[in-house]
Amino acid sequence: MSTFPSMDPALFSAELRAQFEAFLDEHRAALHDCLEGLSEQEARASLVPSQTTLLGLVKHATFVEQVWFDEAITGRSRQEIGIPATPDESFILDGRDTTASVRSAYRKACTESRGRTAPLGLADLVTGNRRGPLPLRWVYLHMLRELAQHCGHADILREQVLAARTAG
Repeated sequence: MSTFPSMDPALFSAELRAQFEAFLDEHRAALHDCLEGLSEQEARASLVPSQTTLLGLVKHATFVEQVWFDEAITGRSRQEIGIPATPDESFILDGRDTTASVRSAYRKACTESRGRTAPLGLADLVTGNRRGPLPLRWVYLHMLRELAQHCGHADILREQVLAARTAG
């Protein structure tokens, strides 16, 4: 079997929900693992003009999980959840953010996301998003797009960090 569960031939004909969840979990794992083996300094390295760092990407992914699988499903506000008001703020690192703490928060958010979606069907509407009611299927597709984009960012940033090790 492939190292990617989504490439398991049994999944090719599985229910759509199982396929979505396999791809989501692969992208979640890739973001979580982009910090593997890096020092705190490397995880925080600012390599592009924006606030995007590897550690910040994983912190942002935690925010995204909470927006789409807490706020959108439960209707709780961002303030109630304890997350930033805007996506840009979710990349900001503070002194309490470490590789271990950010990874732990991300794993927890992903586990909670799975729990919140478990009783829902793909056609069920989530009503807590500012866009109005959306089917869970759309939320899954949006999350796949979001996580895939950030996995690409993480690949490039990690490649730069590792290249700096050999150049230094």
